[in-house]
Amino acid sequence: MIRSKKITNAAKGQQCLINIAGVCNYNSESVVFCHFPDESHGVALKADDISGAFGCSACHDVVDGRVKSDEWRAHKLFYMRRAQTRTIRALFELGVLKIA
Repeated sequence: MIRSKKITNAAKGQQCLINIAGVCNYNSESVVFCHFPDESHGVALKADDISGAFGCSACHDVVDGRVKSDEWRAHKLFYMRRAQTRTIRALFELGVLKIA
């Protein structure tokens, strides 16, 4: 299991990188690290901290299934891949992630 407070804490005050069309509230004050489903997660167990992205409260509600979105349902893989790539880039620029 990969856990990193530096990764999850880095989301605070950042812009939403999930940006689900018709859902995103663009409120950087509500941005947290949102975990995406992958093979490392299970019942009551979040995925690794490398499987996710910076997301606002509205996008997070959709990702976690608390709010339904036809846009998310139809394009889920696109949004997850784009957001994860954007977040890796942001973590690199913030100095949280280093590439040798």
